[in-house]
Amino acid sequence: MSSAAALLPCQLSAQVLGRDNLRGFAKNRLKPRQVQRHVFWCSGGLSVIRKVGDRLRQGDTTAQEILSMHLEKILVTDQAIGSFVSQQIDAALLEAKQIDKKLSAGLDPGPLAGIPFGIKDNICVSNVPSTAGSRILETHYPPFDSHVVSALKASGAIILGKTNLDEFGMGSTTENSAFRVTRNPWDRRRVPGGSSGGSAAAVAQHQCIAALGSDTGGSIRQPASFCGVVGLKPTFGLLSRHGLMSYASSFDCIGPVTSSVEVPFCFPWTSFSPYHRSGMKDAAIVLSVMSKPAQQIDSTVQMALSSLYHEHLPDIERLRTWPLLGRRFAIVKETIGPGVDISVVDRIVTAARDIEKLGGVVDVISCPSFHLGLPAYYILAVSEASSNLARYDNIRFGTADSSRSEDFGDEVKRRILMGSYALSAGHSDSYYKRAQEVFTTEQQHLHSLNMTLYNV
Repeated sequence: MSSAAALLPCQLSAQVLGRDNLRGFAKNRLKPRQVQRHVFWCSGGLSVIRKVGDRLRQGDTTAQEILSMHLEKILVTDQAIGSFVSQQIDAALLEAKQIDKKLSAGLDPGPLAGIPFGIKDNICVSNVPSTAGSRILETHYPPFDSHVVSALKASGAIILGKTNLDEFGMGSTTENSAFRVTRNPWDRRRVPGGSSGGSAAAVAQHQCIAALGSDTGGSIRQPASFCGVVGLKPTFGLLSRHGLMSYASSFDCIGPVTSSVEVPFCFPWTSFSPYHRSGMKDAAIVLSVMSKPAQQIDSTVQMALSSLYHEHLPDIERLRTWPLLGRRFAIVKETIGPGVDISVVDRIVTAARDIEKLGGVVDVISCPSFHLGLPAYYILAVSEASSNLARYDNIRFGTADSSRSEDFGDEVKRRILMGSYALSAGHSDSYYKRAQEVFTTEQQHLHSLNMTLYNV
């Protein structure tokens, strides 16, 4: 493994990285470290979820008031933004009343008591329309809750409604939904990303405090970036996929989208700090609730003790300048080479500097076959999609007076066709088998780098 100082200057084009940015990064990386311990004073360091929970338990507000505030926000903004495809107002109001009764009786409804959630519309909620953004499931009302939704409800969360997505998660703009187009709350001429664009836009617009999305190849992380919120893709297998409508089963993950709007500016050098405390603490709280092993029949942690991820995060008032001391990070050199926009590379280098200022060590690693990852991913994903979507045959799902070609959108049909071709008898060895070999090769190469991997 090579250091950032050694690899960045000599093996990456200064034209790509930005000559001044690169020179400063290398210079700072090489000079001796002088540990200066300062305590940054910040007010309002609690997460949004904890702030709301504290106000509820202290009697400063009620769950019904919090819910009404968010419903009003949806009423005012959602016609223009298009975050939600359905809302469960009556059920949400009833749940808010039940939470207020429990609090009045001195009972604790749970760590997410009174927190309004949006749920991506490919995650099942009992007796609620769950369409995956497709006409073929327009009348689909699942009779059960997905595991993650059950966990949220048991912790006192209030389900506001289902958020928009690209049909079956196939897209990166939330323009491929069969029902409506979602727009970016910060600039309505732009897309919110996808496929979890509805969840990211809803949190960014304060229509809900948190939301759930699903991630196959960036579908939580990319819209969270576009909308300026925190999106977390957990390690594959940590959370149950029970109740998630499959796109590519070996890649699909459910994860939280939370708000980082109320984070105080605790770091003087930049607002692009990698340590967004409030939003990350919210994400950790939601992850802790959903990762309890009970009933996670398809999770790798079903027999393990659950971890309270948010308890590992120190209070911001006690945060020092070196919270990442002893942590090691890596930049894959091939991801910031030719073809990547210079402004994107500048942001990555700036983030690397910030990580080092927080005490972490940033190395640059090389993975020469990294460029094969994307085509391999697409072959594997569309192959699994063609198999998973075969169940939607207008007999078990959909209506008998229409057909798959009428009910599926263009993007879904394209991916089914590509996947069927890649799996066909004459081509599976050339495409699907080779993609699996690339996947295994990349996995082995990354493990050979002797990096300490942190599961999240």
